[in-house]
Amino acid sequence: MRALPTSFLFAALALPAAAATRPHNLVLFVADGLRPGMVNEQTAPVMTRLLQDGVRFTNTHSLFPTFTTANASAMATGHMLGDSGDFSNTIYTGFPVPGAGDSLTPFLESDPVLGDVDEHFAGDYLNEETILRAAREAGYSTASIGKLGPSLIFDHTERSGQTTIVADDMTGRPGGIPLNDAVKGRLQGAELALQAPTRGDNAKAGTASTPGTLSANVEQHNWFADLTTKVVLPMFKERARPFALVFWSRDPDGTQHNQGDSLNRLIPGINGPTSLASIRNADSDLGQLLAALKQLGLDQDTDVILLSDHGFSTITKETATSWSAGQSYDGVPAHFLPPGFVAIDIAHALGLPLYDPDARNARLEAGHFPSRGDGLIGQDAAHPDVVVASNGGSDLVYLPNGDRALAARVVQALAAQDYVSGLFVDDSLGPIPGTLTLSDVALRGSAVTPMPAIAVNFRSFALGCADATTCGAEVADTVLQQGQGMHGSFSRADTRNIMGALGPSFRRGFADPAPASNADIGKTVAQIMDLQIPDKGKLVGRVLTEAMTGAVTGAMPNGALPQVSSGVLRSAPDGAGLVTELLYQTVGETRYFDAAGYPGRTLGLPQ
Repeated sequence: MRALPTSFLFAALALPAAAATRPHNLVLFVADGLRPGMVNEQTAPVMTRLLQDGVRFTNTHSLFPTFTTANASAMATGHMLGDSGDFSNTIYTGFPVPGAGDSLTPFLESDPVLGDVDEHFAGDYLNEETILRAAREAGYSTASIGKLGPSLIFDHTERSGQTTIVADDMTGRPGGIPLNDAVKGRLQGAELALQAPTRGDNAKAGTASTPGTLSANVEQHNWFADLTTKVVLPMFKERARPFALVFWSRDPDGTQHNQGDSLNRLIPGINGPTSLASIRNADSDLGQLLAALKQLGLDQDTDVILLSDHGFSTITKETATSWSAGQSYDGVPAHFLPPGFVAIDIAHALGLPLYDPDARNARLEAGHFPSRGDGLIGQDAAHPDVVVASNGGSDLVYLPNGDRALAARVVQALAAQDYVSGLFVDDSLGPIPGTLTLSDVALRGSAVTPMPAIAVNFRSFALGCADATTCGAEVADTVLQQGQGMHGSFSRADTRNIMGALGPSFRRGFADPAPASNADIGKTVAQIMDLQIPDKGKLVGRVLTEAMTGAVTGAMPNGALPQVSSGVLRSAPDGAGLVTELLYQTVGETRYFDAAGYPGRTLGLPQ
């Protein structure tokens, strides 16, 4: 593990902003899955110092569903998911995706899959311009480095590698975005490989009888950090023009998913030694990057934004109601929920066949679960009545035929399950007791990808600690095991992400209590970089002016805090008295969602 002193990393970044003669540089550092309550002097000293010296946002929000590509789309565009159409890591596309083995439910963390989806949806599946694309077209040097999927999303329509530098898990491999010759030459000069390392043991998730990894993702991270600090930043300095760089750290997310510290046990869950090592791994990357900015003389003109895409929780597979958990499956402990339990339970309730879209639409017989949890339900797999996109702490259900009566039956089947905590239904399907609408949570907008009919939130609860958002647990539809890590729910443990900023555009030593979200980051970055990006949809974030200096906002020496209101939205009760409840805050016309679900079944909702 790299160890960098923190005392000198912030010296120049902490100076008062000089008069800007050109737009500032930008570094967006995303520590995937980092919980703010886990950042302190012991676990993450570099991040802790950044938050102390710059702006620390204390009222932060990931967008629901709280998944990686979904929130990457919000950071990249400044739009909420109803506009971007990136509703979760796995979505229903309505066509067989070649890069996903012709699945109708592709996993979007893939360069080939993103290319296929772009091509199908008129060249841009997000249907909104990204900040890196706008920066590139405005003359900035641009790069996006790190985790496969979200890194490319920031400039996903530019796949040549000749302008924006994209480096991820597939770099140097078939299907990856190529590196241009200049980058390759510098890699060789720095004695770095032209191919990104694999995750090695860190990728081993284990089984229900074999623990997962006990190693953080150090080797792959080292290569990304070295590429950034020894190749990309020196290249950008030589160009002598502003740059925008995204560094998406896979840790702690990847390690928290796969950690083997807590097999089939909820304690320590994602708070064991392997997860802590992954937080230190991400912190070391940020330290190396900040040190390089200082050594290259770029620090005084560079804004650094630190954030995470979502929080994290420990997986539970326990239920007392699910039909699927009463069946027997290879590799699934007795009475635990199997992968694909939502698809299995809906198919059983409807009395319809179930097919696996990730296994060439193979029909699933009793005792078999979908290979990735996704399911096609109906008499004809090529024309399903119901599609389930399995994701983790929440699932998406699609009704390709828009059948209102079928929607009511599916809602009834789901509401009967103790693993469900809140349902959100497409407005066009009419009011259904016990549910709120997709519009209520900004999931209905101008998106060009198919809109889900139902977003299913799963039960969550605290495992008992001073900060409940650091020890949340949730039911998760996943191939991972009880005791490992997941996210995606409407739990406050998942919606609470970390967010901070340091640099000439931002205030010093300021704790910002106003609500902020990942969509706000996209809008704030565009403001800092003076990018004029037209909006197609209306579900947009806001510019975080209260955290910025007067030189940037054009207002008073420091931005004023906005007026904030809070509220509770409740559905009508269903026949069993279940009510979906949503806690939210509002600044102007921008809504921030704290937690939602059935009271008593979601961490963050009052009992």
